[in-house]
Amino acid sequence: QVQLVESGGGLVQAGDSLRLSCAASGRTLSSHVLGWFRQAPGKEREFVARVSWSGGSTYYADSLKGRFTISRDNAKNTVYLQMNSLKPEDTAVYYCAAAPSGRIYYTSQRVYDTWGQGTQVSVSS
Repeated sequence: QVQLVESGGGLVQAGDSLRLSCAASGRTLSSHVLGWFRQAPGKEREFVARVSWSGGSTYYADSLKGRFTISRDNAKNTVYLQMNSLKPEDTAVYYCAAAPSGRIYYTSQRVYDTWGQGTQVSVSS
């Protein structure tokens, strides 16, 4: 059984950067689409970004384009989320997730089968 473990969250100031990591264990996810979602207090979980199995294709929530970058290292079975110019509204629990390739609507959390436990990102003004 695959497990996803996020790390890299923390408390930062507005304008700072953070890089989140999500390491998979149990089996390789080199054939899976990997995604990041986030959930702010009192809000529903929302899509952040996803990356194809090869890393050659990425897709972002419109509001985050240009500030966030998703990448993956299949040799390390790890996906990353580089977050720059952080804003207080980026405060949330960030989750990574995995879904088999070949599905559609990877912006929907319903297509993802495996989830991490989440890592808290807090941005102060």
